[in-house]
Amino acid sequence: MTNCDPKLSELISTIKTLRGEDGCPWDRRQNHISLLKYLKSECQELIDAIENDDPVNICEELGDLLYLIVMISEIGNDQGNFDLSDVLRTVNEKLIRRHPHVFAGQPYENEEQLAAQWEAIKAEEKKKNTV
Repeated sequence: MTNCDPKLSELISTIKTLRGEDGCPWDRRQNHISLLKYLKSECQELIDAIENDDPVNICEELGDLLYLIVMISEIGNDQGNFDLSDVLRTVNEKLIRRHPHVFAGQPYENEEQLAAQWEAIKAEEKKKNTV
C-alpha cells in the first residue's frame, strides 16, 4: 500500500512478519474461519466499550478489530483473493455510490428519502453481485 498512514504500514508489516516463515506458528495457521470467534468477541467488546462511554477501551477495541481486518486481508492476499487495498477501495466506492446526495449532487427532501435511497442502492448492488 502506498501513501497510507505510517502506523498502518507498521501494522501490516507486523502481521506479515507474524505470518511469515519465521513468524508465529499460531498466526501462520489462522484462516477466515478460525478467526471468527475472535472477530465476534472483539465486536462485542467494542460494543461494550461504546455502551460504557469508555474512550480508552473504544480505542483499544477498535485496534483489535483493525488487527483482525488486516489479518483477514493478509490471509485473503495469501490465497490470491483480495488484499487490504481491495478492501479499502471497495468500501470507499460503496460509500461514494451510496451517498449520491453528497458526491453526485442529487437533491433530497428529508432523511426518510435518504434512507429509502440507501436501501434501493444497496438492493441494486446485491442484485448485481448475485448475477
